[in-house]
Amino acid sequence: MREQLLQYIYPMKTKILLVEDDTDFGMILKQYLELEDFEVAWFQNPDDVVNILNSDFAFHIGILDIMLPNMDGFSLAKMILAEKADFPLIFLTAKNQKIDRLTGLKLGADDYISKPCDPEELVLRIRSILKRTLHTVQEVRIQIGEYHLEPKKLLLLHPKGNVRLTIREKDLLLYLLKHNQKTLKRDDILNTLWETNDYFTGRSLDVFISRLRKYFSNDPQIKIQSLRGIGFEIDFPKNS
Repeated sequence: MREQLLQYIYPMKTKILLVEDDTDFGMILKQYLELEDFEVAWFQNPDDVVNILNSDFAFHIGILDIMLPNMDGFSLAKMILAEKADFPLIFLTAKNQKIDRLTGLKLGADDYISKPCDPEELVLRIRSILKRTLHTVQEVRIQIGEYHLEPKKLLLLHPKGNVRLTIREKDLLLYLLKHNQKTLKRDDILNTLWETNDYFTGRSLDVFISRLRKYFSNDPQIKIQSLRGIGFEIDFPKNS
């Protein structure tokens, strides 16, 4: 059940690191991926990627050309994987030599595609890799107004203080996020999360809702309102 809840939402758009020095091909690829609802950061110089490795490196998957200026894609991949060992990578190359393929696989590449590639095929490969690494993708921080949720660590973070959630609180919060800005019936929540619906579980739900309201009290934009005889109305700020 908890695993299913994590799969209900993506905390943000999937962020792709694209490193490709060919201006025309890079632009076409970036635009196509964005049409497929990915967020793409395109770099033509690998040195620029190295500069953000320890600070702003918040990507879910990387697509690296092998032939790059100043540094080849394999060397860049080694530097990325040294900082983020489980980071999924796809290599792009204009060549189709066996040595390149073997080198990439030994580095731990998740896939390998020759240029010019079919953008639709690339998208299918990206989505296939993300399915296999779904755990990692879903554990990216989820922004909720002024707060951040780290589901795996059961942490709700805020500048004025952090809260360690119980598993039930985390599951309930993820369910509310999935149904953001909707009216939720009490029966649906109880049957989904508690798998039963009686007086005692109903009272338990009220306690957990009260706790969540308290946890989010530092952000007046966040609303969890009770609707008598119906359930709750949820309003979390939508973050990009």
